[in-house]
This record gives sequence, structure tokens and C-alpha cells, in this order.
Amino acid sequence: MNLQQLFRKKPLAAYNDDIQTSQLKRTLGKWELTAIGVGAVIGGGIFVLTGVAANQYAGPALALSFILAGTGCLLAAFCYAEFASILPVSGSAYAYSYGTIGEFFAWFIGWNLILEYMMGATTVAVSWSKYFVKLLHLSGIQHIPAWLINDPFTAKEEALKLGIPPPSFSINLPAAIIVWAVTSILVRGIKESAKTNNIIVAVKVAAVLFVIAAGVAYINPLNWQPFIPERVVDPAGVSHYGISGVVTAAGLVFFAFIGFDAVSTQSQEAVNPTKDIPFAIITSLVICTTLYILVSLTLTGMTRYTDLDLGAPVASAFSGLGLNWASLLITIAAVIGLISVMLVMLLSQTRIFLNMAKDGLLPAKLFGAIHPHFKTPWKSTILLGFLSSVIAAFTPIEKATKMTSIGTLFAFAMICLAVLILRKTQPALHRPFRVKYLPVIALTGFVFNLLLMFSLDQSTWLRLLVWSFSGVLIYFLYSAKHSKLNKKE
Repeated sequence: MNLQQLFRKKPLAAYNDDIQTSQLKRTLGKWELTAIGVGAVIGGGIFVLTGVAANQYAGPALALSFILAGTGCLLAAFCYAEFASILPVSGSAYAYSYGTIGEFFAWFIGWNLILEYMMGATTVAVSWSKYFVKLLHLSGIQHIPAWLINDPFTAKEEALKLGIPPPSFSINLPAAIIVWAVTSILVRGIKESAKTNNIIVAVKVAAVLFVIAAGVAYINPLNWQPFIPERVVDPAGVSHYGISGVVTAAGLVFFAFIGFDAVSTQSQEAVNPTKDIPFAIITSLVICTTLYILVSLTLTGMTRYTDLDLGAPVASAFSGLGLNWASLLITIAAVIGLISVMLVMLLSQTRIFLNMAKDGLLPAKLFGAIHPHFKTPWKSTILLGFLSSVIAAFTPIEKATKMTSIGTLFAFAMICLAVLILRKTQPALHRPFRVKYLPVIALTGFVFNLLLMFSLDQSTWLRLLVWSFSGVLIYFLYSAKHSKLNKKE
């Protein structure tokens, strides 16, 4: 294979053929697409990460961290929106890159998107398990065997803290079960999945609005002073608070924004993709950023940032004020709401697999098989559910979170670069949604996401390199030979 073959591009006419021959049903309107975006974004980030980010890094200035992270995501969102209007096909950044930069780059993007969607769903499944166990405790069910609700690594750590021998076998059973429950919904069809998602999103947004409305009455302005705490460096050399702490917290809460790009994977199931996809991408991100800022201000106003719970900060802020009934309602909403995040993540991943299979880069009999009745890629959905359930059952949440973040940041950075290349190489191309000041927005988004990638630790980078190397091997051993573009040549 020569260098020219690595950069062969999928003709834009071929995308039109994909649209015409698609067996997927066009049933999603702009508000259903927006609900998918909101459903993917509001989840584990707001219910879990706010405690760690405020307590250890940003203090009351957590709101600024959300603004910073949201701004970086919004830059990428504009780039996604322009691409989605040009190429209204499923596949997200993978499909966009294939038509602009080339096959190898597109494969590399698609391979790393697995880290965003599959590992993202896995992370949320583990988070759901924690909230589910908390709900059981609040309901009076206290004695749950530790080996049934923890992965082996976490179970060992918990045993060492308690000074007891670690269990010989441990599995996070609730996390595995919820993944299979979501998988069964996805196999049945996109319309059914969308209806389920809409209901869950309504519950989740209502819970967030409840936190804001109910918490306002308990805000003590003194808890916001100082708004940006003085910078402190711990014995290990880690910086806390100050401006640097706000930036560090922005990198941490970035995980809370993962998922808005999932809207772009539903293009072939959208009624009017060229208009509705850009609308849904930007609208969902703006809605979620606004809610995040308001929730962070409410939480840090209700409770001193140093007293925020690291595991369940939203629920603990209310229980700390004696409002146990509110804590119970929030926990129930979290248990329900996190399901929609998993639903959207797994749904998006199967659509990317489907696109890659159509291009010949993955086996079509497995990843491109459409169910004759449900009209869904059922084989890849079941395979993805199996893999995600196994990973969720045996992987600590912090490792899955970091892998999700670095895969997403990479995709965001590359899509900012790709849309700029397309604007330069094909300026006359019809763009139903055209971003103003694109060079500034795209380059700023590229640099921003790249810098956040470099803020992650070395072990995460090592896992990314191993994952990427395995993807390169698969490309040269299988995908390059079976590519439809290769057959045409």
C-alpha cells in the first residue's frame, strides 16, 4: 500500500448513495434529536464530578470551570454542525473525516470513537450502579455483599480500608445488568428507544431544575467567599484552587459534556437532517451548559465547598441540610436519568459501526446486519452490549472515565481540523449551516482540546497508544484490503 492510498477519500456522491439505500427509518424530529443530545450529556458528570471538582480544585468557581469546558465543547459543536449539514449521514466524526482527509485518518477517528461511546457507556453503567446501591440503602436494604457490587480492583481497595481479606471473586453485577437492559431496548428499534429516552430526559431535567429551584432557598452567600480560593500546593506537588485549579477542574468536568456529538450519529434517522442536526447539537449543548452553571452555583451556595461529598454531592448537599426526602428524590432521578446516557452512547456506537461496515472497513455480516423486523443493527448492538457489560463488571470507574475523555478530546480536535480543511479545499460546496469566523473557531477548538489531552496522566496516554496501535494493525491486516475504495481501485 502506498501513501496515496492511505489518504483516499470517500466521494461525496457515495454519501448520497448511502442516504438513498439506508434501511434505517427517518423518524426523529429536531426536538427528539435535541432530547438525545441532552440525554447523552446530563448524567454522571453533574451527579458525580461536581463534588470532586469543587471540593479539591475550583471551590465556588466551579461555575467558571463549567463555562470554560462548555466553551471548548461549543467550538467543536459548531464544527460538528457544519459537517452534519454537508454530510447528513450517520458516523459522526468518522464519516466527516472519510470525505475530507482520507481513509486511514477516518479509520483512526472511528477506532478512537469507541473510547468515547463504548467506554462512556461503561463509565455511566458503573456510576449508575453506585447510585442504585445508594437507593437500596436509602430504602432500608443495607446488607449487600460487597463482591456483588464492586469490580475486583475496587473490592480489593475497599477490603484493605476495612482491614479484611479481599474476596476471591468480585463483580459489579448491577452495572452489567443495566447494560443488558439498555441493549434490549436498542435492539427493538430507534423510535422505541427515542420514546424511552424522551421520558427519561424529562425526568432527569426535572430533577436538575428541582435541585436549582429547591436549593435556592438554602443558599448562603458566605459559602461563595472567596469565590476563587487561594492557590494551595499539596505535599505531592499537586495544585489546588486558584486560577490553575479552575482550569484543572475544567478538564475534570469535561466528562460532563461528553455526548452532544452523539446527535450527529443519528443523521440517517432524522426527518430533516441538514437543518435539525445542527439545531439539536448546539441547542442541547447550550441547554446543558446553562443547567450545569446554575447547579454548580446552587450546590456551592448550599454547602461549603470543602464539605461537599465526593461520591454523591447533589444528594448529600440536601441530606446535609436535613432534607432527606429531597436526597431520595434526587437519587431516584439519577438512577433513572443515567439510563438515557447509556442508551444514547450505545446507540451512537452501533451507528458508527454500521457506517464503517458499509465502507468495507468492518465485516458487514456482523456490523452491517439489519434486523428484518426492527430495522436496527441488531448483531452489533448485542456484541456491543456484551463487551460493555463485561468491562463495566470488572473495570474501576476512574480508568474508564479517563479513557473516555482522551478518546473524545482526540475526536473533537480532529473534527475541528477536518472542517477547516474542507472549507479550504472545497469552498464552493453547499453548506446549509455555515459557521462564521470558522478559521478562528476551528483553530481555537483544535488547540483547546489538544491542551486538555495533554493535561491527562501518562498511564492514560499509554493506554491510548496501545489502543491506537491495535487499531492500526487491524486497519492494515483487514480494513485496507476490504475497503470498498480499494476494490474500486
